Amino acid sequence: MWLDKYCDFDSVIHNWEPRVKIIGLMTLIFTFAFISTLKLIPFIVVISISVYLLSGLPFSFLLSRLRLPGFFLITMLILLIFVSKGTVLFMLGPLAVKEEGLLSSLLIGGRFLSILTLIIVLFGTSSFTENIKAMRSLGLPVIFTDMMTFTYRYFFEISKDLSNMSHSMSLRGFKPKSYKGISTLASMTGTIFVRSFDQSERVFSAMTIRGYGQAIAFKNNSKIYPRDIALLLMALAFSVALIFAQLYLKN
Repeated sequence: MWLDKYCDFDSVIHNWEPRVKIIGLMTLIFTFAFISTLKLIPFIVVISISVYLLSGLPFSFLLSRLRLPGFFLITMLILLIFVSKGTVLFMLGPLAVKEEGLLSSLLIGGRFLSILTLIIVLFGTSSFTENIKAMRSLGLPVIFTDMMTFTYRYFFEISKDLSNMSHSMSLRGFKPKSYKGISTLASMTGTIFVRSFDQSERVFSAMTIRGYGQAIAFKNNSKIYPRDIALLLMALAFSVALIFAQLYLKN
């Protein structure tokens, strides 16, 4: 269910020091977002697939994480093909397939999938705690790392409460597929939010009593090895090459 399900695997990307990995993969991600030339899309797709293969993560894991965003992406790209203005390639019944829309769909789709694949690798090859510590040591403000930690933690809490409430309702004969069950589902959702708010207030009060909010020195003791720097230099080299290629093709 969670991104760090396979964080204990042994691979080149798993063994990449988290701080250096964040810098390297985020550089590639921003570079991919900068690409606006269709000729470079195959290159970024190959790079993202290669990184995923090096990570050793199961292919089924990638598909499961791409399922929901992929559904919305495909819907938007199909609409883009038909609603864009431009040259008509052919007719598909009453709908006209436009050349500009098709090219834009390939560009957006390839770029989106490549970026999302790298994000999955980034957060799937290190535990959530390791990534938070790495971000903190890289200078991310404490408020952001704390918010990310609390949000991640409450996903588990809300999921547990929702599962318990659903089980209790099913024992009482509740049928979620019936039309009359909509109001019950709405009430359950409201109850979940109220419980979450009350619990967050209690947790914050307990943390404040224990000294939360005071400045604490933070130090990351993980070591950076030559192989980590080598992988970073490779990522930077690919990024620089793609940026120069983008600028060259644009001129």
